Amino acid sequence: GNGFTVHYAAEATTGILSAAVLELKAACSINLTPSHNPLDYGGFKFNAADGGPAQPVVTDYITRQANKLIKQGSVPRATADNDLQHPCNAMSHWQSLVRKGKASHHLDYDAILNHLNGRDDIAVIVDCVHGSSKSSIKDFFLNCQPDFLTFFRTSADPTFGGIAPEPTAANMAKVKNTLAQRQEPLKLGVIMDPDADRIRLTDGTTDIDMNHFGAMSYHFLHEEKGLNGMVAKTVATSNFVNTIAESFHEEIFEPRVGFKEFKPVIDKALVCFEESDGMTVRGHTPEKDAYIGLLLALDLILSTNKNLGAYLSELQEKYGYYFPAKDSISVSRKGDDLLDTLAQLDKYQPGTSLKVGGKEHLIEQIINIDGHKIILDDGSWLMIRPSGTEPKVRFYVEARSAAATKDLFTCAKGLLSQIGLA
Repeated sequence: GNGFTVHYAAEATTGILSAAVLELKAACSINLTPSHNPLDYGGFKFNAADGGPAQPVVTDYITRQANKLIKQGSVPRATADNDLQHPCNAMSHWQSLVRKGKASHHLDYDAILNHLNGRDDIAVIVDCVHGSSKSSIKDFFLNCQPDFLTFFRTSADPTFGGIAPEPTAANMAKVKNTLAQRQEPLKLGVIMDPDADRIRLTDGTTDIDMNHFGAMSYHFLHEEKGLNGMVAKTVATSNFVNTIAESFHEEIFEPRVGFKEFKPVIDKALVCFEESDGMTVRGHTPEKDAYIGLLLALDLILSTNKNLGAYLSELQEKYGYYFPAKDSISVSRKGDDLLDTLAQLDKYQPGTSLKVGGKEHLIEQIINIDGHKIILDDGSWLMIRPSGTEPKVRFYVEARSAAATKDLFTCAKGLLSQIGLA
């Protein structure tokens, strides 16, 4: 071999491995996972020495070398050096990092879990979807009594029950329905994807996606925990948090899609999050982590004695209602040909108008760091961008009323039809 010391963590989540990299001062972590995808998407997730997603210059090199080995049809193998292999309790490193980060994020891990253990008015359900969290979720809860804790899908099943194991509302139906039957006044249900870097939440009545939970988390840390600082969210994520941050006179960092884009502000932003259900907090890892989201949700509920839906409703009454949604279409064009086609949307500029639901709306702002995001005069918006991984064009919309969401989708598809993509 090459003399590298290997810390073997066995089954571990992406967030836990990221924490272990930082605590062990390791060069990288390697995680074999399909992430939020079905079994046949199983892949190689590589995190760099800072614990965060590696940059394309690194992952492209790995891809090229892997493809060369596949083409050769054989892989050179070295005899294992057992002296260089060390079993690693990666969860203990995650716990250590969270405790060390308390001054930055004000999440007191032990105090939160002790508070939880002393309550008899809360029910908590966690759905692991047969993923890696099943090996560490009980350790997350420390010494909490099991009577108010319920865990779903904790058995080994590499097919994830035959589903696409994303943290969607449909996949969380069992959690939500079971929680609704519980008698405790406070309720928290969560579902994670297989490598537990994504999380979705519910209180048994209201579904909370990351578009809303990220904003709630920022408000909670800023107002309830007394922290000041900016917020970071990707350009395809709801503007709900923008309104909250603007009311605090705080900065908003809004990069292109991809968690690695948060690196410039990872030590500054109170919360970094994206609409695809990933988040982290200041003082934690630069990687998205479902466990830190779970800890934050527990702290919010226990500190305020409010369910997530009630907390969200209060924010919506104060800051307004936002209805984000997304969809995609398959396209035959790709590469520069697709980009040139989408460039035809450049004719839509501030000051021009766009018809949505039969009504003309003035375009107030264009953001083109990742596709085309068109912000209208009523605060609604639509965004069109090519997928980075599939032959698809994705479009995201956000309306100020539930009824208007369909009109924005129709408008987005109409724009694609105009340029020959729908």
